[in-house]
Amino acid sequence: MRCDLSLYLVTDAALCAGIGLEATVEAAVKGGVTMVQLRDKHASDEAMIAQAKRLKALLAGTGVPLIINDRLNVAVASQADGLHVGQSDTAVQEARQALGPQAILGLSINTLEQLHNAPVALLDYVGLGPVFATVSKQDHAQPIGFDGLATLASACSLPSVAIGGLKAEHAAQVKAAGANGLAVISAICGQPDPYQATLAFRAA
Repeated sequence: MRCDLSLYLVTDAALCAGIGLEATVEAAVKGGVTMVQLRDKHASDEAMIAQAKRLKALLAGTGVPLIINDRLNVAVASQADGLHVGQSDTAVQEARQALGPQAILGLSINTLEQLHNAPVALLDYVGLGPVFATVSKQDHAQPIGFDGLATLASACSLPSVAIGGLKAEHAAQVKAAGANGLAVISAICGQPDPYQATLAFRAA
């Protein structure tokens, strides 16, 4: 499946509580989101697998892939399109072996050392950041800013997506820094109208 990183939605069930996770994702996809990542640090595996299957059905025919955050077993059981792992999550080698060659596999990167140590041959993209501090992720690494983003993007041979406190008005700076797209959580999930919020990103 294609890997279009231009506007990458990372879900947050609590932020989506107003209209619901599936309604938020559906509205965002209609607005132009190109990838969806199911992220839930608190749900049980069983609940997350069920949620992933519902989202997979919702995304059928849209061309938008469903990526699972962190949990390899959920990605396999739900037949999701891929997995995104952090530095302290499942090893990339283990994930690739379990998912097979066709799955989309991404890795979070915060420093040049992490980038140089990454098994790039096994990855499809990297997430660079956080650009800014964000309340959506309490345990995030040190923010890198747009200068740090540019440094990492220029050193990276893989497609990259910027993440961390980004809003629609940052789109031009993300592009100028060399990233292929931006990932958002609260700027879409936490909005009363996710469709209009997504349109604003697409316009930017």
